[in-house]
Amino acid sequence: MDQRTPHRSEQKPGILLLTGMSGAGRGSMARVLEDLSYRVIDNLPPAMILEVASTDQRLRQTAPLALVIRSWDPSVSPEEAIGRAVDGLKESGINPAVVFLDAVDQVLIRRYEETRRPHPQGGETLPAAISSERRLLSGLRSASDLIIDTSDFNIHQLRERVVARFGGEGKARPMHISMVSFGFKNGLPRDADVVFDVRFLPNPHWDPDLRPRTGTDPEVAAFVLENPDTQGFLDRVLELLLFLAPRYRAEGKAYLTIAVGCTGGRHRSVAVAGELSRRLAARGVEISVFHRDAGSG
Repeated sequence: MDQRTPHRSEQKPGILLLTGMSGAGRGSMARVLEDLSYRVIDNLPPAMILEVASTDQRLRQTAPLALVIRSWDPSVSPEEAIGRAVDGLKESGINPAVVFLDAVDQVLIRRYEETRRPHPQGGETLPAAISSERRLLSGLRSASDLIIDTSDFNIHQLRERVVARFGGEGKARPMHISMVSFGFKNGLPRDADVVFDVRFLPNPHWDPDLRPRTGTDPEVAAFVLENPDTQGFLDRVLELLLFLAPRYRAEGKAYLTIAVGCTGGRHRSVAVAGELSRRLAARGVEISVFHRDAGSG
């Protein structure tokens, strides 16, 4: 659940100040913002916000900036420290937005128990540390522009929420898609995400004239690709990949490797991988091709 402080301006923020309860997802949100091409500076002392913003002004013209605030000067309350920074930024012509991540105590306790990390607030017990931090940050929470309660979020849901709210500020980094042909006799590619087996297609290996060549050769490619079964396979796989790619991208996957295998990795898989790549490129998909075993004997 998100809450927005009603008196705040809806003007597009020049800088995001990301803070909140430990264990509520600040680090996860920071990683999503990085995927959206934000320049993220983590664990920045509040006293340095104005200095960083002033030196970063030129870079912010090409990429938005997010500052993650985790630690506090015990001599200044968090809301006062952030308030001073916000006022200074506004005087400099920068419109900041303070985002506070929160979760109910039971969820924070469970997350810390799962990670077994110590709470930065210290204390004799975990509940006591969480309560202490909640008291410390209560004023800052009330003064924030946006409160995101992550109690009911998993990592994918948090990503969806962050992309929906802040994706327009930064350009999402593209997912790198690669197509690799291989031979099953040499083992699966270690980084393969999706694997297709084309050993059901007629094998050029049994043609003495084609055997020494590879699937990049026009005659070998024609032998493989002109088969009606190959065309049916290509049509169906293309449709499947066009369905899968944006969904992998939406899940935050940075690299997608599509593997096409035949027995030796020299003929059928090479021709099919090459043709699939051409068809995907024709549909606007940026893709690279690598024939792992085409040079093997």
